[in-house]
Amino acid sequence: MTVWKASTALFGAVTLAVMTGGGASAAPAAPGGWQESGTSHVNSLTGSQGLASRADGSLLYRGLGSIPLDLRIKGWGHIGDPDIAKGHTVDAYQGGDTAQSKMFAVTAPDGKRHLYEHKLDAGEKLNNSFAAVSPDNQWLVSGEWGDQNRLQVFPAPLLNPSTPPTGGALPQAGQITLDKPVRDIQGCDFVADTRLVCASNDASKELWPEDRPVLQVDLERPLDGKPVAGRVSSLFAVPQRSICSGSFETEGIDYDAARRTLRVQVVPPAPCLVTTAVYAYKPTTG
Repeated sequence: MTVWKASTALFGAVTLAVMTGGGASAAPAAPGGWQESGTSHVNSLTGSQGLASRADGSLLYRGLGSIPLDLRIKGWGHIGDPDIAKGHTVDAYQGGDTAQSKMFAVTAPDGKRHLYEHKLDAGEKLNNSFAAVSPDNQWLVSGEWGDQNRLQVFPAPLLNPSTPPTGGALPQAGQITLDKPVRDIQGCDFVADTRLVCASNDASKELWPEDRPVLQVDLERPLDGKPVAGRVSSLFAVPQRSICSGSFETEGIDYDAARRTLRVQVVPPAPCLVTTAVYAYKPTTG
């Protein structure tokens, strides 16, 4: 949810300062079975809103500068944390404060882009923070902002045969009902058929003991389009390291199953926010 306000003229100097002045020694193993294994940095203008791993191990980044002009003209002014499934890139878009729908754009391997629009159901918030495709490529999980007791589930656009092949309406399927509330979820990704990891920007410590925690959601069964329960637990707090002082912001999260690597993005305070930190983790158990 970062709003880009920094001057690009400041980018080079601050980038160097962030990358050389904010380092730390190797972190101990985090609770929840993850060991921090490295840190990289990306231009916030084109990479602060989310990331997804491709089959070849390279990373796709999204930032406010990633929004195509034609979609921006249509009112889709925010892009969330993406996902990639079977070579299809799924992007989550939201409109302005008066929006009555949210949109998912799917770019197929041939480069063609298809738009799937979901009109808001009663009580549904307009936020569209992320896209997470289930391991069977049939279901799409997304989420709203603020305090929530659910994650939303849709048929995976283009990948699920129940959706129109060239874009169109996208109704909601059975949601994930959480046993504990979550707040300000910026991104989720599947690490197994019945497990997601989610990045929260909640710094209140009212719901969880950690400041900006990475959460785990265990499902009672794999998604099938019907309502399903999810058990939420906290794994660890994201790092907050910078030469700049102030408020950090957790953003996207990705799990590269082939390389067993979890990555979480953290935007530092101004003026260092021109560069987003990407923290990598490896599982500590088999």
